[in-house]
Amino acid sequence: MNTEPSGKQAAPFAHPRRNVAALGIQPGMKIADFGAGSGAYVHAIANELSGSGTVYAVDVQKDLLRRIKNDALKRGLHNVEVVWADIEKPGASKIKEHMLDLVLISNLLFQLQNHKVPFVEAHRILKKEGRLAVIDWNDSYGGIGPIKSHVVPKGEVILLANNAGFELAREFSAGTHHYGLIFRVARNT
Repeated sequence: MNTEPSGKQAAPFAHPRRNVAALGIQPGMKIADFGAGSGAYVHAIANELSGSGTVYAVDVQKDLLRRIKNDALKRGLHNVEVVWADIEKPGASKIKEHMLDLVLISNLLFQLQNHKVPFVEAHRILKKEGRLAVIDWNDSYGGIGPIKSHVVPKGEVILLANNAGFELAREFSAGTHHYGLIFRVARNT
């Protein structure tokens, strides 16, 4: 049995509400979810913001962004903004420099060809005291998750983040099939 230090059984997959709770979100924060997909993290973040602050759902698929916005409105979440962008292109998020408190990259890296750009973009839009959270697959699990050659190992993510001006602040349990990393903007950048 896989358990966390608290003795609770660890979630088998990345669990948005549980993982968002580990990010230290406070009301009033401005946060971006790169590769927002179905919006599970966006909605969990919007709830955690308690009606204040803003969460930006950034994705290349317009139909998913429409669904995220519609679902948010149905749930009474008025602090969700959608941003159509190809996060593999520099500056594509269209978010102003040094504006955000947190950027989340979850289950996205294995889908990208250019892993460097999202880290550079996150650094551009984060405040000097901002944080970057990365949640992704540990491995390929026989048809569950990405194919083995597309998995981006934790060590590679740490190197990508370091090269973009981040330093590792801490790791957190993101489920048995995922790793969770939180970075801060490096003090010398």
